[in-house]
Amino acid sequence: MSAYHRAIDYLDVADRMWPVLGPLMRGHARIYRATGGLLGGSFPGLPKLLLLDHVGAKTGKQRTTPLAYMPVGDDMLVVASKGGYPHNPGWLHNLRAHPDTEVQIGRRRTPVHAREATPEEAAGLWPEASRYNPAWGRYRKRTTRQIPLVLLQPR
Repeated sequence: MSAYHRAIDYLDVADRMWPVLGPLMRGHARIYRATGGLLGGSFPGLPKLLLLDHVGAKTGKQRTTPLAYMPVGDDMLVVASKGGYPHNPGWLHNLRAHPDTEVQIGRRRTPVHAREATPEEAAGLWPEASRYNPAWGRYRKRTTRQIPLVLLQPR
């Protein structure tokens, strides 16, 4: 098969894009926040997005990360997949240090407490999460680390 006709490995493409993803995500968060979620809160065929505010564990700097989420009762589930990379995303490290924070969904801002799902909870949540967002299941297969599931509980 020629190089022109090879199937596209989207995870490989994403790997190569990491240097530009940070600035893109920060721009996305600014647009989402400025428009009250009218722009950037959803994209066709993808799960809805929230803005997660978190404080740097070492720097103390306020940060905002757009994340796909799945409603679980009154809670919101976010997956610390980082595209199946070997290391957890920085926002997880920050939430471990500062679990009381805030999310924005559309115009609504909600104070939340972040906690990682227990292994038993995660075992029950993974099948539903993988159906809800198939990318999460693909990321899980891509890595040897246990991808943490984080429940954002309204306070």
